[in-house]
Amino acid sequence: MIRLGAFALAAAVFTPSAASDDRAPQQAFPSEIPAQFQASDAGFDYVRRTVEIPMRDGVTLHTVIVVPRNAHRTGILLTRTPYGADGMGHRNDSPHLAMMLRGYDNPADLIAQDGYIRVIQDIRGKHGSGGDFVMNRPPIGHGNPTDIDESTDIYDTIDWLVKHVPESNGKVGIIGISYDGFEAMIATIRPHPALKVAVPVNPMIDGWMGDDWFHRGAFRQQMIPYIYDMVSSRGSDIPWVTGYRDDYDAYLKGGSAGDIGRAHGMEALGFWQKLVAHPAYDRFWSDQALDRIVATQPMTVPTLLVHSLWDQEDNYGDMAVYRALAPRDPAHRKLWLVLGPWRHAKTWESASRIGAIDLGSDTGKTFRQDILRPFLAHYLKDDAPKADIAPVNAFVTGANIWRRLDHWPSSCAHGCDPVMQRWYVQANGGLGPKAPSSGEDDYVSDPAKPVPYRVRPIQSWSHGVADRDDTWPEWLVDDQRQFATRTDVLTYVSPVLEQPLGVAGEPLVHLLAATTGTDSDWVVKLIDVYPDEVDAEPAMGGYALPVAMEIFRGRYREGYDTPRPLIADKPLDYRFPLPTVNHVFAPGHRVMVQIQSSWFPLYDRNPQTFVPNIFNATPGDYRKATQRIVRNGGDGTWIELPVTH
Repeated sequence: MIRLGAFALAAAVFTPSAASDDRAPQQAFPSEIPAQFQASDAGFDYVRRTVEIPMRDGVTLHTVIVVPRNAHRTGILLTRTPYGADGMGHRNDSPHLAMMLRGYDNPADLIAQDGYIRVIQDIRGKHGSGGDFVMNRPPIGHGNPTDIDESTDIYDTIDWLVKHVPESNGKVGIIGISYDGFEAMIATIRPHPALKVAVPVNPMIDGWMGDDWFHRGAFRQQMIPYIYDMVSSRGSDIPWVTGYRDDYDAYLKGGSAGDIGRAHGMEALGFWQKLVAHPAYDRFWSDQALDRIVATQPMTVPTLLVHSLWDQEDNYGDMAVYRALAPRDPAHRKLWLVLGPWRHAKTWESASRIGAIDLGSDTGKTFRQDILRPFLAHYLKDDAPKADIAPVNAFVTGANIWRRLDHWPSSCAHGCDPVMQRWYVQANGGLGPKAPSSGEDDYVSDPAKPVPYRVRPIQSWSHGVADRDDTWPEWLVDDQRQFATRTDVLTYVSPVLEQPLGVAGEPLVHLLAATTGTDSDWVVKLIDVYPDEVDAEPAMGGYALPVAMEIFRGRYREGYDTPRPLIADKPLDYRFPLPTVNHVFAPGHRVMVQIQSSWFPLYDRNPQTFVPNIFNATPGDYRKATQRIVRNGGDGTWIELPVTH
């Protein structure tokens, strides 16, 4: 008897016989996945629909509509976005509307409480919508030669919604943050009659003067990955890859901003081409500045502007709109303003802290429940009472209180306008209201070793790092004391304050400064220095809290539209505002001012040698320069503070 091994025996047992070849072929198992499957929404407190809304030129825009169960004669709350309506209209898997919508640009608690119909739409050319994408597409006639713009798309969308959403009461509000805030602001131009209210939050208004792309001429080069993400594909699905953990290294080794763009193939991107071609504030930028445009339009839509005092992206535009429109609305019937202690896009979240700073309460919830909720209800509900909202609702940082004001800037309901007071840089690093004797302080600015804008390693704007918390959004409250140790940063500090010092409005910078170069950047920081010991919060001992910081590119000293070289070694005047503040320097604190000539890599390096276009600067153009800050009595260097009493 021949003994078979286990493997051979198995083969003998399971090998088909020759007879099996004559059998009919067996039928394959049918697929267990149906051709179509409709998920059940039983038990859900909302119904979600997706539609393609036609525009007047035949393009359709992808739109998500979320309707609360049993909705009847309900207002519509619309957001238009380049960031993907499908995701924003379905943030989380939940049968409950408040949880499902929770996430970016969704005031989910408010929507659920008041039962609004939530509509989120992809703007033209992005994600599921047809047509061509143009970054911040200008209104018709303002650099836009076509008969289509964002306001026409908004008009057509609202017209469709009030005719095809039977649960609505025919009243529409538009709300949005950042780019979505730009959409909310532009909706007020030639609006549909059904548009009853607009809430632009941290909107993009003027990309050159002080929002996303430039600040007073200095290019915000850490926005390059955002531009790449937005313009390289319809779905924003091509990743930005650098291979660096520290953006300081990535941008320093990359060369000029133009070099960095070329290394990533960005010459093919239309908006990048426009940026490189228009580094100055020419008509390309000024014609599309939204604050200027809305100032020429009738004020027909009640508008609530929402400003964040530590907005790291768009801290210019909403205040520019307020300055343009407030004089036209003395009776406070169309324009309201909120100033909150937030970073960009913080309004829909819990906001009891920002960075290391304790705000004393959930300021985000206060805004949503006590200000925004009654404001929206007044315009979108059929039976809501008149909202008791002050013309200006302003949080005071440093004091952690809300104030109801009748205009801005102010520190009380009536008769408390700030008085501009000069604080001079003084000898031996002093600072105060007394004009100093003549003198000067100098430092060497080296483009090869630019001043970092925060402690390294510096996170990328585009994403966090896997093993680190994403702290980039709150860098505007970073402790500034470490920069005072650099030899290329001048620091001036006041004596300890014996009385509270309130400031409300825009501080104004006046530099009398000289450089050995032919171009220069000037960065000025207004800082609140805590006492060396803080009993209630020991970690805050000596904390140097930035209250307002800004950069100015020297070549635009004589006009933003025409860059000119600086005269080497000649003291010249530079005047520019810092961002809006509403702050109290408490007794025991000190006021600090820092001055430097780079803020890297947030802003591109100034070569300090005049070249026609800094995007195209070559390595040989970047040179060291000695910078001199001049003290000259009342005509030297100072910051004018809007002091309240």
